[in-house]
Amino acid sequence: MTDILLEIHAEVLNGMTASPRHFVKSAELAAEDDFPGADITEETFRLRLAEDAGRGGALTALWARALTAWDFAENPRWASGTRPRTDQRRAAAYDRLQFSDDLRKILDAAVPVSRMAGTTVIAPEHVPWYTTERAAARSFYWKAYEGKLRAKGWSEEAIASLDAASHAVVERLADPEQDAARQAKGLVVGYVQSGKTANFTGVTAKAIDAGYRLVIVLGGTLNLLRAQTQRRLDMELIGQENILRGADPGDVDSLVGIDYVGDDADWPDFVQHGGRPSTLNAFDIERLTTRDNDYKSLARGIRALEIEKREHALPLYDPVNLHHAAARVLVVKKNKSVLKKLVQDLKQIHGILGELPALIIDDESDQASVNTIDPRKWEKDSVERTAINGLISQLLGLLPRAQYVGYTATPFANVFVDPGDSEDIFPSDFLISLPRPHGYMGVQDFHDLDSSLAPSERTVANSQQEAHVRGIWDSADDRLQEAMDSFLLTGALKLFRADHGVPEGPFRHHTMLVHQSVRMDDHAALALRINTMWHEAGYASSEGHARLGALWAADFAQVSGARARDLPNPVSYEELRPYVSRARQLIAKGGNPVVVVNGDSDRYFEQMDLDFDRTPNVWKILVGGTKLSRGFTVEGLTITYYRRTTKQADTLMQMGRWFGFRPGYRDLVRLYIGREEPMTKTSSADLYEAFEAICRDEELFRQQLAQYAELIDGKPQVTPAQVPPLVAQHLPWIRPSARNKMFNAELVEVRSPGKPIEPAAYPQSAAALRRNTERWSSVLKLLPQHPARFGVPGDGTGGAGRSFAALTARIGHAELLSVLSSLEWEREGHFQPHLRYLAQLDGRLATVDDWLLIAPQLSQGAAEASLLGSVPLTLVRRSRQDGKSSFGRIASVEHQVVAKHLIEVAADGGATAAMGAVVGPNTGVALVYPVVEGKADQDVLAAISRGVADPAKVVMAFTLVPPKSAINSTRQLVRFQAKDSRHADSAIVDAHL
Repeated sequence: MTDILLEIHAEVLNGMTASPRHFVKSAELAAEDDFPGADITEETFRLRLAEDAGRGGALTALWARALTAWDFAENPRWASGTRPRTDQRRAAAYDRLQFSDDLRKILDAAVPVSRMAGTTVIAPEHVPWYTTERAAARSFYWKAYEGKLRAKGWSEEAIASLDAASHAVVERLADPEQDAARQAKGLVVGYVQSGKTANFTGVTAKAIDAGYRLVIVLGGTLNLLRAQTQRRLDMELIGQENILRGADPGDVDSLVGIDYVGDDADWPDFVQHGGRPSTLNAFDIERLTTRDNDYKSLARGIRALEIEKREHALPLYDPVNLHHAAARVLVVKKNKSVLKKLVQDLKQIHGILGELPALIIDDESDQASVNTIDPRKWEKDSVERTAINGLISQLLGLLPRAQYVGYTATPFANVFVDPGDSEDIFPSDFLISLPRPHGYMGVQDFHDLDSSLAPSERTVANSQQEAHVRGIWDSADDRLQEAMDSFLLTGALKLFRADHGVPEGPFRHHTMLVHQSVRMDDHAALALRINTMWHEAGYASSEGHARLGALWAADFAQVSGARARDLPNPVSYEELRPYVSRARQLIAKGGNPVVVVNGDSDRYFEQMDLDFDRTPNVWKILVGGTKLSRGFTVEGLTITYYRRTTKQADTLMQMGRWFGFRPGYRDLVRLYIGREEPMTKTSSADLYEAFEAICRDEELFRQQLAQYAELIDGKPQVTPAQVPPLVAQHLPWIRPSARNKMFNAELVEVRSPGKPIEPAAYPQSAAALRRNTERWSSVLKLLPQHPARFGVPGDGTGGAGRSFAALTARIGHAELLSVLSSLEWEREGHFQPHLRYLAQLDGRLATVDDWLLIAPQLSQGAAEASLLGSVPLTLVRRSRQDGKSSFGRIASVEHQVVAKHLIEVAADGGATAAMGAVVGPNTGVALVYPVVEGKADQDVLAAISRGVADPAKVVMAFTLVPPKSAINSTRQLVRFQAKDSRHADSAIVDAHL
């Protein structure tokens, strides 16, 4: 039966791709010809939406697609002045549609406004060419890809986010139709295991729709990884008709040499275009590589790269030729011999290369692509390059219209490339940070970052660590048996959920990863041990079931009860027990539950039958080293046992295979990871701490990119060449990247209106500490004897009902600046970028009248002492980071929450009284801490004699929060100046600047 209302709405919305318009008028025109007399009133629309409610009806899905696309649109002319994904944007769409308030409420309930973060773009100004209208006019392959994602179950929100992110990349490439040849180089930063391939598939679709006719994807360093990328593009973008190239799928003889048909169970799910695209007013895609074959040289390769022009007198990039030519797509291994073949073939093609719009996509672009030869070893006036870096440079040299886009989750190596090397891959034209996808489990899901809850108050409901992390504290009890038991239990729980209505798709594979060493001999020994433990575990015995039942009750039942109440869970272990037996059989299939993954050759991987795309079910324990740390996606990963370390942040981050999407089982994910007791901690043993540190480094990097991406008067305030100083380092023994990959510019000034400034590299010599304390003495004498109480706002950050006492006083801006300007630091220039900013708050940049000093008093029993004649102050114990001159966090979360709250209230027009001092819009807050360095309370007592603290043993630490008004109309937040690229060793900017 024809759904007339649905057909009319679909026709109308298809005509509103660019912008919404008066809906009823448009619907009347649509119904006039095909459905005269159809009921298209708003009342009927509302009734139909009410029927759809909760059932995922087709009409609701249609409107979800349209409304979400309008919500995500960047700078649309029809909604100027509104930001994406806001109530104001949605209201602008409703206004254009002329909808009533009642209909708006129903649609808002059915399709809520997405609150997903947007894409962050750091880029110089560019000439807009890839407009919404131009993208909509040529969108054959993008529409095919979009449809495939929808068929896979992607939400409209996720598709719209991908649409916006891929558009942001393509619009910063050169216009493929323009006369002048121009190359653009950019970097797209995602999260580990977060779907970067989906983004570059979307970019490829839009780029070839727009006119790019050669796409080279550098897809991994192993054939297995390259083949995975090839299959993904073939399945979701290129499609059956382009793969078959006219062959009859029913004729066996015509299918010789064609991949997938007959040996890939998912072949029916490959995109179908409804015919050869060239017969559908589009253009074909010719694959120059296949699932099983990388790029081949000689005649076949040369002929395939030659492109026929429709009008020989016109260049290829002329629209008359460009949009009728087939696109060529290659997925090549990042391998010297393969890339040399491609370069050699391109050199034999004359004339057309200068007219050919090409796109080079470099997956995992910080691996092998970056030049790591020390510049100090280059011959004079000559750049020496590593093999892959040199071949990429040659490709760019041969293709003057080529665009280079790198993809990585660990961008530090790429942003440290020398911007002055025009032939290298520095992302000079754009740096794009993708938003954290919905449903993604990342580092934040395994760490309690800045939680104000005491360890004793943390539970599986309010603590990520308590829910998902199981520390390995003692080598004598390495918890390996418990980890294996957890693997079996989680497999059983997946089978239970599949039998109780949860889709089986996410449970197709079930894996455990054991990563303890890089040595192959160690892998063999560990695999043998695990296999022996498995067969001796007694999983079929009453003792084994008793052990599993106890673990289920103590761990999984509690976590799932707190975090997965919407999913089916057994009420007792006896209800789960039959599924334990089934899971045990699946894991032990073939007699061995363990697979060692450490081969150096492609043949090794081919023999393992570990192709997650083509193998029906992989339920195994994987043991390995570096081959499991990058590129190799471990599907269904639920239990990770991790005890290996490294001293480079990007390498360590890439080892986080436990990150990713875990639909239907995120509550079951467990990370067993090496820990070390605080009192015995060495510089590199605590892996959990290391991951938290690099998480802070990367999140700080992303936050600053987002902060500085805001345009000032329509112009960017930061370019990619100024990004390196934003890279931080929280642990001394983990560099952002290898030393020979780092380049920098100098950070001159940091403006921090409303943001905490917390320096950390205080002097270590007793004489310097004494001098600094003496410089603070006049300020400390302002503090009174009687404290004030500050309530911590109950906003989820500090915890409702909390409070603390503190001594408070007021000090003029000039007086405080005089003290700050005289201080000594362990590293020269450490505080200078902030001091330059503070010095301008005397009316030049903005005006700060005074500061509210807050000297927090700790709980009863804390050590107190007078300092150079001051009233008794609470002495705070803190430790410097191992091997580094700087402390970790000094100000407590609660104290910072209060300070920022005072500033926020003042900025909103209020005023907060504290000990008679009014915090107004031109008042800053200064938290002051007399710190004694040490790891035990007796260190503090040793600094006190008869109630007086030794100024040579006290670090006068502070955190400043300037008022929000402390910024001028430019809103500029940072200033840079160039630094000599030869000084690579000073690339790191301390995280606490």
